[in-house]
Amino acid sequence: MDILITEDLQAPAIDSLAAKFAVEREPGLWKDAAKLKAALAEARTVMVRNQTQLTAEVLSSAPKLIGIGRVGVGLDNIDLPAATARGITVIAPLDANAVSVAEVTLGLLLALARKLPAADRSTKAGGWDRRGYTGIELAGKTLAICGFGRIGKLVAKRAVAFGLRVVVFDPFVKPDDTTLVATGAGLCTTLEAALVQADFVTAHSPLTPATRKLFNAPTFAVMKRGAFFINTSRGGVVDEAALLAALQSGHLAGAALDVREVEPPPCSGALRPPALGDHPE
Repeated sequence: MDILITEDLQAPAIDSLAAKFAVEREPGLWKDAAKLKAALAEARTVMVRNQTQLTAEVLSSAPKLIGIGRVGVGLDNIDLPAATARGITVIAPLDANAVSVAEVTLGLLLALARKLPAADRSTKAGGWDRRGYTGIELAGKTLAICGFGRIGKLVAKRAVAFGLRVVVFDPFVKPDDTTLVATGAGLCTTLEAALVQADFVTAHSPLTPATRKLFNAPTFAVMKRGAFFINTSRGGVVDEAALLAALQSGHLAGAALDVREVEPPPCSGALRPPALGDHPE
């Protein structure tokens, strides 16, 4: 077998590969570790999204594997040291969905600011409460961007067009960063310094041991009362129980989650379509 596809991937590029190589599509294979390992035993390459967990143990069952194609930008579901030790090439289209995720982030920002989901539900139920769903304007408000990679930079460029003041926290960004300078964004040396002044906070961090549950009870407590939180990065960067508590207490005015720690989630207490930023037409 040349290529094993373990999740639901539908694209013209997949059809083109199938015309030239022996491709096996098993969209639900990621759900069963034993079946996944058995299938990988004969695979030369594997294509995954974010559900398939390619741990060191799983990779040890793939003696013929020479390549992993990650459809998306996060690599937290792949044991990179194990793959590197085996000489397995890992490829990801790092810019593929950056614009889409940035646009979804701004869409969620607007939805929260103008109370669009609540207004929509009220109107569909027969209501016509214009006064109760006026929301707030973005102009003059402060947006904290936590993680200033490809997506964070695109969000900043779009945010300033709405008149938002932008502050950034990213320990790997220097003060002379071209996008930072061009947007007039302020660079904060600590996460707390960014959170304390923000009306809106948006997370764009990769999921690593250092960022897992980066947004937790103490960090939510630092945020302004009445602030809004948005996550379009990885579900694991948020302590969801702490976020729910901050929402229920009224400390945070709202949250929009495009990703969850467990997908699909068992329940929902916030605005969260299923990772729409990953799937532009």
